[in-house]
Amino acid sequence: MDSFNAFFAAMARAPFDPHLRFALFYLAATILLAYVIWLVRGRPRTFLTWLVPRAVYTHRSNLVDLKLFLANYALGTIGVFGALVFTPLIAYQTLTAIAGASGSAFTLPPVTPTRALITTLIVVTVNDFCKYWTHRIHHEWSTLWPFHAVHHSADVLTPVTVARVHPVETVLRNIFSSVVVGVAQGALLYGLIGRIDLVAIGGANVIYVLFNTAGSNLRHSHIWLSYGRVIEHILISPAQHQIHHSAAARHFNKNYGSIFAFWDWAFGTLYIPDSYEELTFGVADKAGAKLEQPHPSFTAAIMVPFAQSWLALKAKLPTRTQPPGTDPATDP
Repeated sequence: MDSFNAFFAAMARAPFDPHLRFALFYLAATILLAYVIWLVRGRPRTFLTWLVPRAVYTHRSNLVDLKLFLANYALGTIGVFGALVFTPLIAYQTLTAIAGASGSAFTLPPVTPTRALITTLIVVTVNDFCKYWTHRIHHEWSTLWPFHAVHHSADVLTPVTVARVHPVETVLRNIFSSVVVGVAQGALLYGLIGRIDLVAIGGANVIYVLFNTAGSNLRHSHIWLSYGRVIEHILISPAQHQIHHSAAARHFNKNYGSIFAFWDWAFGTLYIPDSYEELTFGVADKAGAKLEQPHPSFTAAIMVPFAQSWLALKAKLPTRTQPPGTDPATDP
């Protein structure tokens, strides 16, 4: 009962939680931004039917999104994902190791607004680096792709699609980020600031507040918004992330970044559109031919990846060969 109470209490707080992309403030900012886009594009159809097309929001794929959102939110509320976030422990161990290796008396650096802002930028950048590589690894490792394929199998994109994530992927991302961000925080505690005190608005990291206010909900939507070639070398636009979801072969393995595009730029995975591109979403074969929906239900989205991941792992394992003369089919 405590878990149920915690879940429903968290759901009641969610519309006002600045940490969540679905908070009412961010949704209102998204609608306002969409309204401006609608005006610029000459008011195609009525605003409401353009913003929330029936074919998208009543699609079966969106129903699976909603179920996965509720399941993941429930797991997060009862602490399943939080139990695997051990950033403070890694930060402390890193700080202790650096201070011990320095061989001199250690005094925590002062906490100032400037140092806090620099720390915030570094922590967000390092965390984004972790997201880039966990995202890319889930694409490139055949044993992990089945779990990430749940996200890519969405036939339509809505803001809820951001939560169309298999719990295994969330667990792996949290573990990797805890280690890397923890090391970064430990180094910051030693050399820059005496307390990890991130600049916040309403208790939420200021950079994520700006990111969510500036249209993060359009990344998973049918509304195309490009920032232009210059900015799209630095920041991932909604259009670039929609391209990442494209079933077209020319878009495969592009735009892994979460906030920053310069990781893709640095590692050769950046794709910047020259203009609007008509996109089809979902999983496809190597030639770009759309595959049949592998996750038509919530149960399939949870269970199918385990079977597919096992088959991928099994294919990588060395096959046992019989020594000459020991084949039971030919030996007397």
